[in-house]
Amino acid sequence: MKKVAEWSAEDVSDWLSKVGLPEYIDALCQMDGPALLRLTQVDFKNPPLSKVSSDGGQQMMERLETLRIENHMEAHKNGHANGHVGGLPNGTTKPQRNGTLGRKDLMEMVQIPIPTGETARTSFPAEWRKTGIAFVYAVVCFVTTTVVISVVHERVPPKEQTPPLPDKFFDLFDRVEWAFSICEINGMLLVGLWLIQWILLKHRSIIGRRFFFIVGTLYLYRCITMYITTLPVPGMHFKCSPKLFGDWEAQTRRIMKMIAGGGLSITGSHTMCGDYLYSGHTVMLTLTYLFIKEYSPKRFWYYHWFCWTLSAVGIFCILLAHDHYTVDVVVAYFITTRLFWWYHTMANQQSLKETSQSNPFSRVWWYRLFQYFEENVNGTVPRNYQLPFSWRALQLNRGVKYSRLDIQ
Repeated sequence: MKKVAEWSAEDVSDWLSKVGLPEYIDALCQMDGPALLRLTQVDFKNPPLSKVSSDGGQQMMERLETLRIENHMEAHKNGHANGHVGGLPNGTTKPQRNGTLGRKDLMEMVQIPIPTGETARTSFPAEWRKTGIAFVYAVVCFVTTTVVISVVHERVPPKEQTPPLPDKFFDLFDRVEWAFSICEINGMLLVGLWLIQWILLKHRSIIGRRFFFIVGTLYLYRCITMYITTLPVPGMHFKCSPKLFGDWEAQTRRIMKMIAGGGLSITGSHTMCGDYLYSGHTVMLTLTYLFIKEYSPKRFWYYHWFCWTLSAVGIFCILLAHDHYTVDVVVAYFITTRLFWWYHTMANQQSLKETSQSNPFSRVWWYRLFQYFEENVNGTVPRNYQLPFSWRALQLNRGVKYSRLDIQ
């Protein structure tokens, strides 16, 4: 590694990304190594750093202090080892016998706190136990949604008695029968792409629990909106399963079939009606795109546009198939994007993780759960990638090599 004094602006940007502070890259894009070492706490009180830092630059100063110590040790390690004047601490000019330091100087050296690379890594601890809890939360919410759909199905009025509500989109576009299949295919493609991307992410545990928590909360909200207001079917083409009128055994089998099929019409598992406000398909099409874009490099703009096209076409096909009212899609998009943006804003700002009168986010019902998931995450999670396993670990039969010793 080059000395910090020789760093270019690009080296500074690489270092910021490596230590988990990518939010400073734009603000310090013109700063080289020497200028970086000259930063002080005062600089974080003025723009542009004051607009980036939420903790007054505390994390940045800690990383800089580590960098200064490492830089100092690298520059003087040969002097310390040999007892030269340039390597003695605190201006010591006279080495002791045998090139060693005096007791006082040795104590001063021992007392210097030297953060290690482990300290930087703990800014984003894995904590897979929390990820497991978030996954269980998402599964419980999905199963609860399926149960509520079964309950709501029994309350949907017959389409002959209560015709579909007026919808402006339906007035402008005639129904296309195969459109909903395109929507579900696009949704499965986006979920597959996100799954592959998530497996390759370095901090997959943190990002995974964020995804599980947000998708679980969205489906929990959906349970409430479906149950409190049951809308009539959006079109006369719907063929709803017959009502069971309290036959819980048959309802249980229907629920298990729907869970096994992923709640998709293309698998033949979703034959119930009533789950309209709001659209679960829109939730998944929107949320997977948001996570794909958020946790992939900005230079992958073609990948982002491809995923956006899949998402947008899928949402349009929901309406084109007349399988959801327009308001179902609009509400689903609004709630999904706002919850995603709110959660990530809170996660990226240290001050919003603390309960206080000046933090209105702390009044939301899921704030305690959010604190539990994010309490040990310091800063914006970098978009770093790595293989989920080590190639060396796959070489199970790798033999031990010995070199020949020439004994004289």
